[in-house]
Amino acid sequence: MAQDHDDARRDEIAAAITDGRTSLGIELGSTRIKACLIGPDHAPVATGSHEWENQYVDGVWTYSLDAVWAGLQESIATLLADVEQRYGVRPTTFGALGVSAMMHGYLPFDADGELLVPFRTWRNTSTGRAAAELTDKLGFNIPLRWSIAHLYQAILDHEPHVPQIDFTTTLAGYVHWKLTGRKVLGVGDASGMFPIDPATRGYDATMLAQVDEIVATRRPGLRVEALLPKVLPAGADAGRLTEEGAALLDPTGTLQAGVPLCPPEGDAGTGMVATNSVAPRTGNVSAGTSIFAMVVLEKPLARVHHELDVVTTPAGDLVAMVHCNNGASELNAWAGLFGEFATALGAPAAADDVFGALFRAALEGDADGGGLLAYNYLSGEPITGLDAGRPLVVRTPDSRLTLANFMRTQLYSAFGTLSLGMHVLQGEGVAIDAMLAHGGMFRTAGVAQRLLAAAIDAPVAVGETAAEGGAWGIAVLAAYLDAAAEQDLPTYLSERVFAGAAVDTVAPDPADVAGYEQFLDRYRAGLAVERAATEAL
Repeated sequence: MAQDHDDARRDEIAAAITDGRTSLGIELGSTRIKACLIGPDHAPVATGSHEWENQYVDGVWTYSLDAVWAGLQESIATLLADVEQRYGVRPTTFGALGVSAMMHGYLPFDADGELLVPFRTWRNTSTGRAAAELTDKLGFNIPLRWSIAHLYQAILDHEPHVPQIDFTTTLAGYVHWKLTGRKVLGVGDASGMFPIDPATRGYDATMLAQVDEIVATRRPGLRVEALLPKVLPAGADAGRLTEEGAALLDPTGTLQAGVPLCPPEGDAGTGMVATNSVAPRTGNVSAGTSIFAMVVLEKPLARVHHELDVVTTPAGDLVAMVHCNNGASELNAWAGLFGEFATALGAPAAADDVFGALFRAALEGDADGGGLLAYNYLSGEPITGLDAGRPLVVRTPDSRLTLANFMRTQLYSAFGTLSLGMHVLQGEGVAIDAMLAHGGMFRTAGVAQRLLAAAIDAPVAVGETAAEGGAWGIAVLAAYLDAAAEQDLPTYLSERVFAGAAVDTVAPDPADVAGYEQFLDRYRAGLAVERAATEAL
């Protein structure tokens, strides 16, 4: 009977694939490009992926555009192969398609569509003067990684490419442009380029005028708005896949042109969708190479805080964002080391098994991490005022160095900067009913989830789609194209996507909360050590 059910389900999905009733989401994350195909019920039916890494070239964190397309093509190729292996059919079209990527950064192009300088990612912290001047003039926090900060810094530095700029966008906006020919951006991603007016859900006109005045003293006649992509809300028509775009994704010629695309979005927006946290008083934490928390606001913040960005949901509602440049990379490095150790002992283990064993060990550690201290700073961290980072493990002679304490401290460290920002948000009186977490860190049930609840002193929920992440989220936004005229995005997600979805919620344990506060006291005090390390090494 079970076999008959599985066969019927497989035939049903195969028919949906053949008929083009599926939606494809592609997300270019920091370490992986992932493609996720969903069926009419929004459940994932196939995936594809490609591993990649940023490069540090001439003092700039970057990815080459050749690497972008090589990664996209491999992700699509592996997805198409996965579909064929599972369902015996090979897709030639999809019902809808969407592209998401790392937010922020700087991709300026000339009138011929040529990239003028290598892609400057969100990870770069070289825009201090520009961000400070813009924040002061606008009365609105402009973080170092925002596109407008990169543009203005290039103007301040008299970079020779500035007079040639015809258009600037984000990574998702760039890929979407090449797939469709349209220079547009979803409002959530656009909110990481320039401030959004919540009334118009477009760029803030008053602030645009102010920036033009600031820029005019150095670049007369330059209008910032003319360089930015058009802003679109979730569900808006964002163009169709062209023949050239289809060939870029699938050089074999299997994929046909004509697929409708949703507005391209940033990883913050797709994380909100993936966790059903787009309505006020909901929030989510996304953990990857970077880690950030998003809380949908009921009203604007009372004051400007350098720890908090104000961005939007894919529908254009205001969101307070705590963005930390450093997330799980240091955890990955230690897991790799322990994996090598297991191999050296003659007991090689799969990466997931290594992570699972290490994470579970953390639950046996002392509540405060045994007096240990760690920093996961591979790069600078604006929230703590550091322009560069040095991963550190620090302990006193009387600290308790055990595997359990070491791993608990590493997990605490991954959440350290985030919790500092969340304290600022709590000081604004922002209410949170629950934080939904997603990303690979939460695949080991009950570990990172429990320790995050301690770090932010709020309930943390993990759903069935937690490990699917942004690729699934942008696939859902693509599917939303057909329903946008009938339902707003929060209703669509609650009633059609997440209705009946299993969610596991963990409340903060008082002992963990107290232990984490002890760790955080050491963390604050130890920033002097971290700062000294960046200056000495």
